[in-house]
Amino acid sequence: MFSGAPGTGSAWIMVIVAGLIEMAFAWSLKESHGFTRLGPTLALFVVGAISIFLLTVALRTLPISSAYAVWTGIGAAGTAILGLVLFGESANALKLLSITAIVAGVIGLRLTGSE
Repeated sequence: MFSGAPGTGSAWIMVIVAGLIEMAFAWSLKESHGFTRLGPTLALFVVGAISIFLLTVALRTLPISSAYAVWTGIGAAGTAILGLVLFGESANALKLLSITAIVAGVIGLRLTGSE
């Protein structure tokens, strides 16, 4: 299974999906309440493993400098947005500008990371 390296397009899709799954990891981490709730604790290990697996397979093709940064950027910006939407965290201009800067950086790295 997955013995060969994926094509560049498929690898970037894996990174994007892995980044989105990383958001589920962060949500599960919060909901686990310090590993005291079984369901979210199990979910965080499962989604964490899936996210890392997809990133690892994508790194067979992509440069780590951009792929890892895109993965963490999607996870960071997405998790910040989840915090605002699901957990009622405060939103202010600086926080929203910072999220926008992360997204812009992710896009820039994606556009330059296809070598």
